[in-house]
Amino acid sequence: MTRFFDVLFSLLAIIILLPFMIPIMIGLKLTGEHDIFYGQSRVGKGGKEFKLLKFATMLRNSPNLPGGLFTAENDPRMLPMGPFLRKTKINELPQLLNILAGQMSVIGYRPQVRKQYNFFPEEDQKVMATDIPGLSGLGAVVFRDEEEMLRKVDNHEEFYEKIISPYKSKLECWYIENKSLKNYFKLIWLTIKAVIKPGDDSWKKLNNLPEMPEELKTYL
Repeated sequence: MTRFFDVLFSLLAIIILLPFMIPIMIGLKLTGEHDIFYGQSRVGKGGKEFKLLKFATMLRNSPNLPGGLFTAENDPRMLPMGPFLRKTKINELPQLLNILAGQMSVIGYRPQVRKQYNFFPEEDQKVMATDIPGLSGLGAVVFRDEEEMLRKVDNHEEFYEKIISPYKSKLECWYIENKSLKNYFKLIWLTIKAVIKPGDDSWKKLNNLPEMPEELKTYL
């Protein structure tokens, strides 16, 4: 049933947002490295990789430059329109095409690059492999300000691998194990609230959530 709504919502979103996205595409074409889209290999259903689409916000070779997969404040690898597109999450809109292609859903676990996917416990990887990833989801709502959180810790790579990743994967598995039309629409609403009201913690009212690590309670 969620596939019907995935197609319906993604088509409606493309039709409604196209007049807004065209100026963005023109702006990207005229600035930076003149790329409009960026396709990155992410892990999806069955543990197989697919090309996730985004509006270009970083230099093409940014994963191989100092900083790697983590983005710092005022990151020199950022393209002129990058900070705005990333802060507002507008850079994620091309994934509506991934949804139409059946590679993603509106709601699901956020697809990761292989290196970050491997940070997840193996038992959680097996659960995620049974379903397709999403444009948004519980992990995306809870960790909407993940980049800002990581800037506040000394060793962000270790904090991400040891603290954030295990909890995030448990949240993603929570949705898969409690997947229903009700929770699908509930997560859409929580996503909207997270965008228009940063810091909103309504997600904490969901039932039977995995226990949050002590190290994250200061930030979440």
